[in-house]
Amino acid sequence: MNSPNKYVITVVGTTAIGKTALGIKLANYFDADIISADSRQFFKEMKIGTAVPSDEELAAAKHHFIQNLSIFDDYSVGDFEKDALAKIKELHQKNDIVILLGGSGLYVDAILKGLDYFPKVDPAIRIQLKEELATEGIIPLQQKLKKLDLVSYNTIEISNPQRIIRALEISIGTGKPYASFLNKDKKSERNFIPIKIGLAAERPIIYDRINKRVDIMIDEGLVDEAKSLHQYKKLNALQTVGYRELFAYFDDEITLDFAIEEIKKNTRRFAKRQVTWFKRDLETKWFDYKSDLESITTHIQNTMLL
Repeated sequence: MNSPNKYVITVVGTTAIGKTALGIKLANYFDADIISADSRQFFKEMKIGTAVPSDEELAAAKHHFIQNLSIFDDYSVGDFEKDALAKIKELHQKNDIVILLGGSGLYVDAILKGLDYFPKVDPAIRIQLKEELATEGIIPLQQKLKKLDLVSYNTIEISNPQRIIRALEISIGTGKPYASFLNKDKKSERNFIPIKIGLAAERPIIYDRINKRVDIMIDEGLVDEAKSLHQYKKLNALQTVGYRELFAYFDDEITLDFAIEEIKKNTRRFAKRQVTWFKRDLETKWFDYKSDLESITTHIQNTMLL
């Protein structure tokens, strides 16, 4: 059962919307620690391209699961669920409130709801899909997923080969859409009460903030950071926006200017999918990204009294 006085205040929203800034304000207001559920920020080699909080931001509030892994580590969402729940339990020993910042919807859901159950399927399906990826590229796999499971096509990061193959192998192996298995089975009970806050803005504002953030990343040295990781480009951790495009530039497939524009475009697409994912949860209370702290803390405190 949920504890009557243990809370996880969760802040979700698109990339570049201001989750870190609000999270730090809430952490200071409630004297609480922050759990990061941004799977891209786990890896210490990927600082610039994943918009890891600055040294000043990290010093302003205690953060957990930021640059705690290497790109060479084998770390799954199931590992994160176990580790994050243990950390939340530990933090709740000294404070009734923990702040959870989420850009990765699957990782947020893993903490708040638990992971979904998927039937076992023939391993040969994954082998075949990997062969198709190697020979034909990712676009045919994307189109196949769009046909078999439109919901997943519109919500998962379809530029990530690992996510595409996972959704396809379940859809093909079971004859049912991957999305049909999400949130169906009873999950493990959580010993805390989630309070879900979402930050929102009009699409042109989000897109402008994303474009400016990418420009800042480039100025801060993203090209050199990606260059240092180029030899490891096949690792799962590096199958992500901001690095994949620059790897194509290093491989003389595209120009640098085109790579930068592709980063912006693909990040905007990723943000659109984030919105689709987070809007599914009707328990989330949405605030404009410029909302003052008082209005948000008032909502939180009123929710605690219910």
